[in-house]
Amino acid sequence: MGPSAKDIEADRLEALDALVHLAGKPLDDERWTPKVKEAIYASRIEGTRLISETLARLHTPPRLLISASATDYYAFSATPVGEDDGKPGRGFVSEMCQAWERATDAAKKAGIRVVNIRIPSVLAKDGHSVLAALLPLYRMGLGPILGTGRQLMCFVARDDMVGAIEYIMVHEELYGPVNVSAPEPVTNAEFARTLSRVLQKPRFLRVPRPVLRLAMGEVADALLEGDANLRPVKLAASGFSFLFPDLESALRHELAI
Repeated sequence: MGPSAKDIEADRLEALDALVHLAGKPLDDERWTPKVKEAIYASRIEGTRLISETLARLHTPPRLLISASATDYYAFSATPVGEDDGKPGRGFVSEMCQAWERATDAAKKAGIRVVNIRIPSVLAKDGHSVLAALLPLYRMGLGPILGTGRQLMCFVARDDMVGAIEYIMVHEELYGPVNVSAPEPVTNAEFARTLSRVLQKPRFLRVPRPVLRLAMGEVADALLEGDANLRPVKLAASGFSFLFPDLESALRHELAI
């Protein structure tokens, strides 16, 4: 179940400058049964809608709502795309992201500047992140290439994501969807080679599609399909600079190697 109105103390939100909402149940904690899908959906859409509608009713609402979304919003694209030319995709995760962004409509209609940050895989060595999940395997020399390895992976260093959020707060020209992803995605095979090199570990394991599908169920489909060929067009046009624009520098920074 999602949160209810009593879970939000509206008076504590009065006269804030900005509110950053990133909450949501992790996608890869468990297999996607109908019950798990319902919980994933509710944790994002219902919570975001409640916050948005609450802000819209305030006497002095915040000037800015930054609300999480994900790069899974997009349909596959072989050619580079930005926020304005990327097309919405189909399937559970993409359609959930579209509903997630629509859930901020009440805040937009109330005149609040809303930024839906479309977040890719965040390179964090802890917490619910792809990197944290894979590190034990790579440190044992068992870092896998998934399927063909040709699928694209968008990413962002954790510190760059925090920096982008701070940047958005003070750059009022940014609104609507904003890709918070490093300038160029990598293939899954490139990710495997780079992380193995950074850790100075061998890499030889490949997990075929049927094995991954058997182990992870529907979650595997999202990993094997990969990301669209995204670019952070709005951030770049406004002058934002990534501290760690390439995968190796981002990994070395996060892992302190």
